[in-house]
Amino acid sequence: MEDQFIRTRMLLGDAAMERLQQSHVAVFGLGGVGSWCAEALCRSGVGELTLIDLDDLSMSNINRQAFALHSTVGMKKAEAAALRLADISPTCQLHPMAARYEAQTREAFFQHSYDCIVDAIDLVSCKLDLIETAHARNIPIISAMGTGNKLDAQQLRIADLSKTEGCPLARVVRKELKARGILHHPVVFSPELPSRAHDGTETPPPGRRSIPASSMWVPASAGLLLAQWVISYLTDENTAH
Repeated sequence: MEDQFIRTRMLLGDAAMERLQQSHVAVFGLGGVGSWCAEALCRSGVGELTLIDLDDLSMSNINRQAFALHSTVGMKKAEAAALRLADISPTCQLHPMAARYEAQTREAFFQHSYDCIVDAIDLVSCKLDLIETAHARNIPIISAMGTGNKLDAQQLRIADLSKTEGCPLARVVRKELKARGILHHPVVFSPELPSRAHDGTETPPPGRRSIPASSMWVPASAGLLLAQWVISYLTDENTAH
């Protein structure tokens, strides 16, 4: 059978591809950032993915989310993700969870053992608890910071949270994690100042005061950078998994 990962194997080598195939990554949040991260991980040969998001796909998601199509509107994001990724890599073990991560229910999300966690959660309280939980359990985790109301994907970068600037979400997360004793944490962020959004008519979901404007290219680029960090970590011979 032809190896669908041959081009990646040529770049990373057999040993690295074997580590990816044996790895389990959880992606929390399957929106404009997390959906592209999950797809990149699947296309790169990660052998097991847990896909977590409570929301249904809507028409307004089609402009930026990998799993949002006219044919999937109304489906749970986690279920649509699993259908698409199963078609991309039939050997990948997929665990879709149509649920929202919260402190009160965190144990339900740790029934599996993860080699790495991707945090693409929007709600700050849930994001903070997930980061703190992963640090306490020594599970490598990387978080996405804000991508809404931004236009320049070239400003996105991978950095330690302590080195972030110009991102309102990063500022809040940095302050709150410092209060919890967490001073260092890898993130994808952009120092680009948010653009002023034109008026919209979409109603904010529970827990959100407003809905940010969003391009396709900025959140997607952030998702790919998250995947880059995860793959680099998982394939590093010096990293203990």
